[in-house]
Amino acid sequence: MKRDYYNTEKDGFYGAYYENPKKCEKGVILMLGDKIDDSMVTMGVKWLHKNGCNVMAMSSETRDYAYHDYPIESYEKAIEVMRSKGCTKFGITGASTTAMAALAAASFIPLLTLTIALSPSDFIMEGFYRDGLDGAKERPGNNESTLSYKGERLPYLPYAYRHPEYWQKLSEEAKRRGDMAAARDMFDLSEQLCPLTEDMKIKVERIKGKVALVGAKDDSLWDTCRYIDRMTERLKTVTHECEVTKLTYEYGSHLVFPQSMLENAVPVGSSLLLKFTFRSLKEHPKECKQTRIDIDRHLSDIIREW
Repeated sequence: MKRDYYNTEKDGFYGAYYENPKKCEKGVILMLGDKIDDSMVTMGVKWLHKNGCNVMAMSSETRDYAYHDYPIESYEKAIEVMRSKGCTKFGITGASTTAMAALAAASFIPLLTLTIALSPSDFIMEGFYRDGLDGAKERPGNNESTLSYKGERLPYLPYAYRHPEYWQKLSEEAKRRGDMAAARDMFDLSEQLCPLTEDMKIKVERIKGKVALVGAKDDSLWDTCRYIDRMTERLKTVTHECEVTKLTYEYGSHLVFPQSMLENAVPVGSSLLLKFTFRSLKEHPKECKQTRIDIDRHLSDIIREW
């Protein structure tokens, strides 16, 4: 798949641009995982191409999947590159941590008029590392936010645990739940120890255009449906210009990807492979697949209408 690469030192952001083979003027920033050209990214690119978009894949420029003080200005620079390529409309999409980043970026950048957030939080998370320190696969940052803007760290919800207890607790929860990864208990405890303040919350009312908030109640990483509900309730109390579509489901786990997007990565047996990641995908395979099919239809319609 043809792509043009960009790096932070030269271009101000780390990314790869995938031009749609069919000429179009929509450009979407895609953030999936910690790479800009692996199979996960490719599946997202193909899905967005099918839906009539050019794609700029982005991630933090680290060897591991880590977010700490990532500058929102990186997205602004990526938009300028897409503009130079002929794009006239700009969107952003992310999943998990990057769903939070997508919402936060859209709240600062009015040029973003399509925001798709898969399993998001409604607050800024504390920064984290995956550098293997002391054998831990993940650890909190050193008083760092996940995101920054104009040199200032965005206020964040501190994790309930510090290193090395942080990874020990996450490992225990994942084992207890029977999931590949779990942190729901930790995030609930984090809010108990430090209730959310206004400055920690993502200002969804500042987002322009179409917004899709997608999540499942059986998410074991965090209580994303509660976070989505809080965002939609917030919008009832403040003036806003965005058009929000709330897509929440009983089953789907943390991986609420459109079904055809997953099939781009694994044409045969995608549902079978998912069963090895989260317990709910194994116990409720039909319901989870139906969730992904429904998400696929709704998100495709939203992009076409955009």
